[in-house]
Amino acid sequence: MPELKNGMRLYHGSLCAVPAPDLSKRAKYKDFGQGFYLTSLLDQARSFARISTYKAIGRAQIPASQRFGVVSTYTFSDPADLTVCDYPSADVAWLHCVVGHRRNRHFLDVVRQTEAHDVISGKIANDNTNITITAYLDGLYGEIGSARADSICISLLLPERLQDQYCFRTEKALKSLKFEGSEQVWL
Repeated sequence: MPELKNGMRLYHGSLCAVPAPDLSKRAKYKDFGQGFYLTSLLDQARSFARISTYKAIGRAQIPASQRFGVVSTYTFSDPADLTVCDYPSADVAWLHCVVGHRRNRHFLDVVRQTEAHDVISGKIANDNTNITITAYLDGLYGEIGSARADSICISLLLPERLQDQYCFRTEKALKSLKFEGSEQVWL
């Protein structure tokens, strides 16, 4: 998991270019809560651009004739007072953070601890992992938060295969991003 560094290039995959991210338009129940999500991996952003475009077409949010997604590119400039909560591996702390943000009735203490941070970074729990996390939330591996349930869930997620994500949660965090441009990604 790359540490967020000054000059780092980050990518956002979507159905359109995002030159000026708006936190008020972001979904609330994502891995690290409401925020603007980026990755250091261009291929991951391209994949997400395609997936989000297919989903938007399926929901009739955009015309079926749109045959491309968009990857927006940013350069990160680290202000000295930006706070980052980092989950370098898919471990129990990371799992509780993701579950706490996805369902607001679990691990409220973890969610409260992350609220003080401008950015949260960690592994991504993507569409491929949703079934495992849903089974965890439904108690299929045991009581949520128990060592047994946590261990089973993490092992099934294949944490060594999970990619990175950075959730920019505050206006201060967004100001550390410089939009460099965008590219179309064909479906």
